[in-house]
Amino acid sequence: MLTTVACLVQPGFAPFEFGLACEAFGLDRTDDGIRNFDFRIVTPDPGAVPSNLSFSINVDADLSFADEADLVIVTPIPREAWKNVDSRVLDVIRRAVDRGAWVLTVCSGSFAVAASGVLSGRRATTHWRYAETMASMYPDIEVDPNVLYVQSDRIITSAGTAAGLDACLHLLRLELGAEAANTIARRMVVPPQRDGGQAQFIASPLPVSTSLSLTPVTEWMLENLRLDLSVDQLAGKAHMSPRTFARRFKADYGTTPAAWLARQRILHAQRLLEQTDLGLDAIAYECGFGSAAVLRQNFSRVLGTTPTAYRSRFACAPELAGSPGMAS
Repeated sequence: MLTTVACLVQPGFAPFEFGLACEAFGLDRTDDGIRNFDFRIVTPDPGAVPSNLSFSINVDADLSFADEADLVIVTPIPREAWKNVDSRVLDVIRRAVDRGAWVLTVCSGSFAVAASGVLSGRRATTHWRYAETMASMYPDIEVDPNVLYVQSDRIITSAGTAAGLDACLHLLRLELGAEAANTIARRMVVPPQRDGGQAQFIASPLPVSTSLSLTPVTEWMLENLRLDLSVDQLAGKAHMSPRTFARRFKADYGTTPAAWLARQRILHAQRLLEQTDLGLDAIAYECGFGSAAVLRQNFSRVLGTTPTAYRSRFACAPELAGSPGMAS
């Protein structure tokens, strides 16, 4: 179980990416039924740590807590440090991987993890601008510049800036379940879910449409997931032509009506698997998949696991159903 988190900062760190880690793992969300993490900021040399902007932060803790943490987050490091990462940082990363802790990087933080050697023979990513450099520096790493993040065992590398948030939400979903991750995403008011590859869907909240005319339609869609919903039918609800409706929907939600609907059905299936004892046929009906076989096919394609395996990991105890942060 993920309970302790060490966020590692080094001189020249990027404030925004550092802030993402603090936001995802450092805030008190007990009022939402989500347990807190023991979140601490660590650095090789405690004291004032300069950012890549014109200010510093004061960090009291050295790296010792990182050797106990269930998750070590490596924030971005400046380009001049890529070839000369602090040996103490490299040792912390190696020890974390050796003991089976999670290691998560944001943007160029992946260069520190690459320098430690733990990514050798693995797939990873970083900011697309730096991907070619990483591939050149570390030819034994399969660098993929076209994804938001990559999980290789318990190492997660993410692409630039906000992709770090996608990676954090992915890890939160794995550890806490889809409902808790969705609650956290709603609190952060993140943008609509981004399609970063087959296995990289996150349990993001229902986005707020900029067009009030579409809000009643999406609410109706969520209330009627079990129905076979066509674009023509939805366009009629919105009093638009199918072409206008599809164009407006894509502009507001960043995806097609069919893709949005498919994702909402998966999210609803996750909730039912976590919080009810309904059988797969009943869940498939409630979510609009028609049959358990179709549910399994879509669930496995999107989340990389079966509904049964997902329920085994994330099902709430009966008395805790509805408390998203307490999934086992």
